[in-house]
Amino acid sequence: MAARVSAVAGPVLQGMGYRLVRIKISGESGCTVQIMAERPDGSMQIEDCEAISRALSPVLDVADPIDRAYRLEISSPGIDRPLVRRSDFERYAGHLVKIEMAVTVSGRKRFRGTLGGIEGNAVRLHRDDTPAGEDADMMLVMEDIADARLVLTDELIAESMRRGKAAERELRRNLGLEPPPPPHARKSDPSKSNKPKPKLKPESVRKNAPKNTKQHRLAAERERRGEIDPTRGD
Repeated sequence: MAARVSAVAGPVLQGMGYRLVRIKISGESGCTVQIMAERPDGSMQIEDCEAISRALSPVLDVADPIDRAYRLEISSPGIDRPLVRRSDFERYAGHLVKIEMAVTVSGRKRFRGTLGGIEGNAVRLHRDDTPAGEDADMMLVMEDIADARLVLTDELIAESMRRGKAAERELRRNLGLEPPPPPHARKSDPSKSNKPKPKLKPESVRKNAPKNTKQHRLAAERERRGEIDPTRGD
């Protein structure tokens, strides 16, 4: 049933500039169809959910992929989002994750550690709960993963906030509530420090520095007497 909904919802979302993350159908409140979507940059605002709901509801009514009454729910993946596609595991490499396998691997099904990206058809994971004497790095086959999601950390929250602010600015520009940035404006790089740079004095100021200091007056007096200035070289 989820596959039928995906076949209808996928093209609609793609045409609107969104990506389908996951479709979940549950028996809560009769029948609930949860469609999880996001922007290409991973952000998602309330206005995005409302726009998707308005566009998708009539299409689902016509296609009728579910044979009973249901409640449509559009949601964002959230900060501690599930990892579904190959691109999800690549994008969030370096973050802490929890993975549950559909099959037993090394005597267990649940793993936790730092995501190391994708190699071939497997996910590299550096476990943070490895007993002494065991290798912390392991490979988990993607098709055997039952569920994988990010663990909430300060770094993940900070990254999500940056994406959210950028998406909000873009939305305000699209609605005409905020002027577009000037052509010469450069996008800020979050990886670079935002500390203010020290102000350098103009060359003209440095050249025209005052010469009537005590040191200058003493040097002039020594020169008048024919004495040697110890601060000068040969």
